[in-house]
Formats: sequence, structure tokens, C-alpha cells
Amino acid sequence: MSPQTKNNTEYKLQRILDYNQNLRQQLDLPRVKVSHASSLLIEYVQSTKDYLVPSVWGPAGPADPFVTKNRVFCGSCIIS
Repeated sequence: MSPQTKNNTEYKLQRILDYNQNLRQQLDLPRVKVSHASSLLIEYVQSTKDYLVPSVWGPAGPADPFVTKNRVFCGSCIIS
């Protein structure tokens, strides 16, 4: 076996071992059932106000972080 072939074989083996290790790490990740994740998502959406959808939640009032402050605009753009 030539040195070049040996290096290629070792490289392929290392890639396979790294890939195998990556798969083992992914296997150890905690899993959540889709039904549970869906119920958590629905609960979050129903309990968290979305200020960008006032038709559902009504006017946001002073707590709205997206409200435009009272600024005076002259209608032109200034580029600096």
C-alpha cells in the first residue's frame, strides 16, 4: 500500500468516525413530541400580545414598543 493510499484511507476513516460521533451527539439531544410542542406554541401565541396585530389584541397603548414617537418630519430625506 502506497503512502498516498494510506493517507486517503486514514482520512476517510477519520471522516466516518467524526460523522459517527456527530450522529451520537444528535441522538442524545432531548426530543419533544409534536403534539406537546404544538400545544406549547398555541399557549404562547394565545398568552403573548402581538402589538403588530391590533385587529386581534386591540390598541396597544403606551406599552407598545413599536409606536412611533411624536417626531416632526419635514418630508425630506437627509443622507449623511
